[in-house]
Amino acid sequence: MAKSTKLAHVVYSTTRFVEMIDWYKKVFEAQVVYRNSVLAFLTYDDEHHRFAIFNYSAFNAQANQFKCPAPLGVNHVGYSFATVGDLLKNYEHLKQLGITPYWSVHHGITLSFYYRDPDGNRTEFQVNSFPTASAAKAFMKTSVFAGNPIGVRIDPDKLLSRYNSGEPEEQLLALPDGPVSQIPPEHGL
Repeated sequence: MAKSTKLAHVVYSTTRFVEMIDWYKKVFEAQVVYRNSVLAFLTYDDEHHRFAIFNYSAFNAQANQFKCPAPLGVNHVGYSFATVGDLLKNYEHLKQLGITPYWSVHHGITLSFYYRDPDGNRTEFQVNSFPTASAAKAFMKTSVFAGNPIGVRIDPDKLLSRYNSGEPEEQLLALPDGPVSQIPPEHGL
């Protein structure tokens, strides 16, 4: 089984969007790489993002009425793989164990498979779509990314088949055409 190479990022859901962004900027001396009314991506090093802040209030008009932080807090933790081949080998291994992702999406900057553990905690296994973090950061400033910061849903079995047939990794990592992926309910939003 291929192992992830590093912890990539943490995503937080919040009803305190501006305050959360300000806090992470201050505490980690992070810079905002991308921000709209729903999402903000921040980093403090050469990675394209270490934190993502999801504005739950913009997504759910009743968010401020929650008495407890059920949908708030850590949304998921992301782990990076070195290559798309490693990510797909891990997908294949986990599938053989009866563990399948609830959401597979190409975010533009990453190709990502999302899983839930038995307690419902969410984990993202990803591979970067760009060869460098600076190239990913540059893409995050484009109108293409602004028009679809969530990404395009993908079929991991078809991607695995393409990989096994010898398709080059750069083609597997290219953002496919397709409609904006809907965030599935299993993602806790």
